[in-house]
Amino acid sequence: MGFFFFFVSCKTYSMISAFLLFLKSTRLDVFLHLSSYIIEGRVCYLTMCDRSYPKKLAFQYLEDLKNEFERVNGAQIETAARPYAFIKFDTFIQKTKKMYQDTRTQRNVAKLNDELYEVHQIMTRNVQEVLGVGEKLDQVSQMSSRLTSESRIYAEKARDLNRQALIRKWAPVAIVLGVVFLLFWVKTKLW
Repeated sequence: MGFFFFFVSCKTYSMISAFLLFLKSTRLDVFLHLSSYIIEGRVCYLTMCDRSYPKKLAFQYLEDLKNEFERVNGAQIETAARPYAFIKFDTFIQKTKKMYQDTRTQRNVAKLNDELYEVHQIMTRNVQEVLGVGEKLDQVSQMSSRLTSESRIYAEKARDLNRQALIRKWAPVAIVLGVVFLLFWVKTKLW
């Protein structure tokens, strides 16, 4: 089972590595295990762990390896000409692996709690922003209602002004025509 699993996981990584190369980090399901990796520059930091292992700890493990590797071997990465050029780094990998194996140690629980606290802070900030947007929407709704009522008042006043303008325009003509008809009427009645 171990060899088959290794073969399938290597085959899986070779098929998708070209597609996922643009991603900086991700986590992949491969049978009963989860694979997490970080690509930084020309180096890929990869780990496989059980599905029950916390994702944050897996990535923290990879971050610790990445930081130490870059600190110790950063200048030699481009000049590596042979396989296993960084085999001395294995001692650090093994020490770090021992620290991360038990997820219930105080150090790992503290890291998970820190991550949880950060997520909590982000969620609190998001909820506050949503509430702020809700308050702004209420204000916009009130302004819209006010604008609607004021536009109705404006429409009524515009109709009144149009009526007054019509009266001012045609009132003199109506008065002159009324006087002319009155004179004709009086003339026809009196004569």
